[in-house]
Amino acid sequence: MSDIFREVDEEVRREQLKKLWDRYGILIIAACVLLVVGVGGWRTYEWWEGKKAAEAGTAFQAAIALANEGKNKEAEEAFGKLAAGGPAVYRTLARFREAAEVARREPKAAVAIYDKLAADSSAGRVLQDLAALRAGMILVDTAPYSEIVQRLEPLTAPDRTFRHSARNMLALAAWRAQDMTAMRRWADMIFADAETPSGTRGQIQMLLALSDFEKKS
Repeated sequence: MSDIFREVDEEVRREQLKKLWDRYGILIIAACVLLVVGVGGWRTYEWWEGKKAAEAGTAFQAAIALANEGKNKEAEEAFGKLAAGGPAVYRTLARFREAAEVARREPKAAVAIYDKLAADSSAGRVLQDLAALRAGMILVDTAPYSEIVQRLEPLTAPDRTFRHSARNMLALAAWRAQDMTAMRRWADMIFADAETPSGTRGQIQMLLALSDFEKKS
């Protein structure tokens, strides 16, 4: 008797499944096709992105080789090409290297590149700060002290990655401007920070010694 009920149950289930398939079969097939296409498309995208990254890495290394060989113009063009059309990570790195190469022949143009990097929030604060510091380093010998302060003072906060270098550049800019009050302010900040590198401390001590010597002369 139980066999009869089981057969009836199975027949009912088959009938229900058939009705469901008749009603939704096309949708199920379409969903499966879309899933397969989606997975295939994603795999293709990953492959393509990996291929572009590998090509950009090779191009970046080739540009570095040109720079190391002293072929600055060619290196500048190679980094510029990557900066314009490479994958995101290589675009940022290439822009930094491009600016470094441009600085050899046209400092103002290099500062403009660094300024754009410093203003690019997508690069992240560390790289933005690095770009601002590089621009300040180019300008420290020629720009007014007030401009160097405007550019670099935000980088001197205790939580900023390049605070030691920024303070050092500001002390140097103040010394060049013969503003000893400002120079000593930055020197005191440098000496008060226990994490200041010994090399930076040594440079500031040298500046202070030169300032004392110039006073006595």
